[in-house]
Amino acid sequence: MFETIHVNRDARGVVTLTLDREEKHNAMSAQMIAELHDAAETLGADAEVRVVVLAARGKTFCAGGDLGWMRDQFEAEPEARGREAAKLADMLQALNTLPKPLIGRVHGNAFGGGVGLLSVCDVAIGADHALMALTETRLGLIPATIGPYVVARMGEARARRVFMSGRRFDAAEAVQLGLLARAVPERDLDAAIEAEVTPYLDCAPGAVGQAKALVRALGPQVDDATIAMTIAALTTCWSGDEAREGIGAFFDRRRPAWQV
Repeated sequence: MFETIHVNRDARGVVTLTLDREEKHNAMSAQMIAELHDAAETLGADAEVRVVVLAARGKTFCAGGDLGWMRDQFEAEPEARGREAAKLADMLQALNTLPKPLIGRVHGNAFGGGVGLLSVCDVAIGADHALMALTETRLGLIPATIGPYVVARMGEARARRVFMSGRRFDAAEAVQLGLLARAVPERDLDAAIEAEVTPYLDCAPGAVGQAKALVRALGPQVDDATIAMTIAALTTCWSGDEAREGIGAFFDRRRPAWQV
């Protein structure tokens, strides 16, 4: 059914949703974005699904957005750019509003949009060797469509420490920032994920979904206006000179003009 992700369900109704573009470090292509959105909607509507674990294959959890997909936006018409940005934003919101517990299993590095994926999880547990960064500004972009979820997870004050600088931080700092709930040795990661999953199996599924909707309503609001603002911000960046220079430098294997 899917080509860039895998969906596996156990007898308890625990689903593992696995990113599977190992050769591209699980960077999110247009196809992966569409498949993640489809999976979120399908799993959300399935009464037999109790918990969803977001995982990944390969060395890296998620390297962010596929830069080839981003480079394609330079030649696209403004309306087409807006549609592509909206697909990314809609996928993130579909995962954010999934009426099931969503648990992130972060076995490796997470950059850019990968940090966004962690931020839409209800809880994320990471391997203690994993590195993370909001790398967009290094490419002449901004963490636009992921921004509302990152700030909601970290809080504005903590987000300011890493939102603009593009610097890498380790799993221990990710815990301090509120991005990860815990960082554990990779050999203990499966046990830590199971410890998060098991309590939900003693809870009423409908009540869990309603409680999740309530906590979202009580917290920072990611509404249609906010999402539209982030889509506009991303499409503006895609049309700017800095994004062309930053992504062009990446493919040319050179330093961008602003790097000293």
